[in-house]
Amino acid sequence: MKLSEIKEILAKAEAVNFKLENGSSVPEHFHVTEVGVITKDFIDCGGTVRHEQVANFQLWDADDYEHRLKAGKLLHIISLSEKVLGMKDLEIEVEYQAQTIGRYDLGYDGENFLLMNKKTACLAPDKCSVPAEKQKIEMINLASGQTCTPGGGCC
Repeated sequence: MKLSEIKEILAKAEAVNFKLENGSSVPEHFHVTEVGVITKDFIDCGGTVRHEQVANFQLWDADDYEHRLKAGKLLHIISLSEKVLGMKDLEIEVEYQAQTIGRYDLGYDGENFLLMNKKTACLAPDKCSVPAEKQKIEMINLASGQTCTPGGGCC
């Protein structure tokens, strides 16, 4: 999700709720302790120099159980960050503490913001000798054209 997308959602939202992919919710009394830009310059395993930037939100679960972040307040924090930091319309990454600090992509299901698990990947599979994923095919009975199932007698 990009900054422009979250701003559009927040402009219409009544509440700001976050859920993790496993279905658990970020407690309602969370704080957004940081909004910023993270820049990453690196060389991938194939030797290509890369430059990435993301907008970063950090969520913190505090002990002040009466705290509730309103959509307008988060929209104001984002707008201030754009102005002061010169933030562009970047993809958003969210930091949230579970067992350790996790980094998540951000989605939206129409009611809740979703903290979606990030995954690592090889960025240069053609230079790194990463085998291509094997295509999965169904075993079929060539004579009948029907799918072969366990106990079906075709295998």
